[in-house]
Amino acid sequence: MSIEASSIESVVHLDEIGQIAVTVSDLASAKNFYQNVLGMRFLFDAGPMSFFQCGNLRFAIGTANQSVSRGGTILYFRVANIEETHARLAAQGVEFLQKPHLAARMPDHDLWLAFLADPDKNPMALMCEMPRAAASGGA
Repeated sequence: MSIEASSIESVVHLDEIGQIAVTVSDLASAKNFYQNVLGMRFLFDAGPMSFFQCGNLRFAIGTANQSVSRGGTILYFRVANIEETHARLAAQGVEFLQKPHLAARMPDHDLWLAFLADPDKNPMALMCEMPRAAASGGA
């Protein structure tokens, strides 16, 4: 029996992520990084997990009973000024894997990225969508 894809209507439409969790090895170190270095608003602790508010998203970190492989997911944090955010984080000792750089030219803006990692080497990035008029400054 063949059903054409165009005739299938999705009953479920997921369009908002409410929470993301990242596994860490040292909860205290990771909590310090996300709260005091990245400036996330701490919400609460629950067992081996700590929860933060990040925009409209709840962000959780926690330890696992088993070893977990790293690097499969990259979190991209939107920032208004990537150069300024990079400088402030670098001044706090954050090591960047890649400094701010132009990743893509879009019709109306330029996408800039800078990659870093948390204390457990979980990758993350700063992202900045600079309107074309403001994007001519470069890195």
